[in-house]
Order: sequence, then C-alpha cells, then structure tokens
Amino acid sequence: MKAKMFRALLPLAIVFTMVSCSSDSSEGSSADKKIVTSYNYNDSELKIVSLVNNYRQSIGLNALEVINHISYKSQEHNIYMIDNKVVNHDYFQQRANNLIEVLGATRVGENIAYNYQTPESAMSAWLNSPDHKANIEGDYTHIGISITVDEATGKKYYTNMFIKKK
Repeated sequence: MKAKMFRALLPLAIVFTMVSCSSDSSEGSSADKKIVTSYNYNDSELKIVSLVNNYRQSIGLNALEVINHISYKSQEHNIYMIDNKVVNHDYFQQRANNLIEVLGATRVGENIAYNYQTPESAMSAWLNSPDHKANIEGDYTHIGISITVDEATGKKYYTNMFIKKK
C-alpha cells in the first residue's frame, strides 16, 4: 500500500519541485534584459553629470554621454541601499553584467555616496578618494547617475555608473 502511494505521489513531487524552485540568478530575468529608454533627471543629477564632464574636460579627457538605462540601474541600487539601510556596492557584478549584455559595455565602474547635501560636495568627496577619482578619470564613454532621497530620513543616496562602449 505504501509503495503504491509512493509511486503515485512521486511524479507530483517531482513536478512540484521543478515548478517551485528558482535559480540563484533572479537578477538576470528576461525582463531585466530590456533597455530602459526614459529616466526623469532631477537638477542635482544633471549637475553631477555636468561636474563630472567639466572635470574630465579640464584634464583633457572626453565628456561622457548620458544613457538613461545606466541611470535606471543606478536608481535600482539606490533603492536597494535605502530598503536595506546599507551603503555598499552589493550586486555590482549583476548591474555590470546587465550593462554589458544590454548596452554592449566593455568596461563598467561605479561610485556611490551617502548623505551629501549637494552634488558639489559628493563630487568633492569622490575626487578626494583615489578609487572614486580613478573611476571619474577612467577610460569610459558613457555615464548614468541617480540621486535618491530616503523619505524616512531625508538622506541622499548617490550611485554613479560609468561604462565604455566599443
């Protein structure tokens, strides 16, 4: 009796297991592979782009072109940091992989900042940090930026991503 019940339920268990399990790479869903073409920039975000490009040009480097998809990925990271009450580069590789797959990036960099009141103060902090400065001065062609305010605390989260396209 038990053996018959086991044989009858085994196919159901297998089907349930196959349907209910998901992979570790939920970051890489097919919806995540579509390019985001619109992004509503606030004045502070536009100011960061201007500050980065003015600085780059002042040292003889090319200005970076804004791509809305990069800003969207930056905003996703800000929301993640706010929701999780962290300031870090968690899941950078997933964001970078998305920019490689969707935009054809050959190189990706990222700067984050937290609780700076003005774009100028965030830019100054980045330029005073060797790793952040290296990203700003890096061999990149495009940029994306998001500045997101945590509604609960009023603090600003900055994520600035850079890519190089072929």
